[in-house]
Amino acid sequence: MCLSSAQCRAARALLAWSQDDLSSAANVAKATIANFEAGKRSPYDRTLQDMKQALEAGGVIFIPENGGGAGVRLAKRANSIDTNETETVQYEEYLENDAPPGAGG
Repeated sequence: MCLSSAQCRAARALLAWSQDDLSSAANVAKATIANFEAGKRSPYDRTLQDMKQALEAGGVIFIPENGGGAGVRLAKRANSIDTNETETVQYEEYLENDAPPGAGG
């Protein structure tokens, strides 16, 4: 999959990266990134690959064209809390009713 200028801008925005940040991470000149994102020039395929890999290493997932348009999203962080709102968890210490009668709970 090729990296588009719109995907590059969106991926940087998701990571809160400046062009300087991407330049450092991908080892690509800032002017190359600026010209690419502005639609002035298309970098070499290898340069695009380096930029894409740097953004992926930062946590971006590139979504291929699937009828709705190509895009980007953030990968789910390994240290994030996965909540399943369809499950109810009751801890033993909360099972006893300690509310006074008529408290409604």
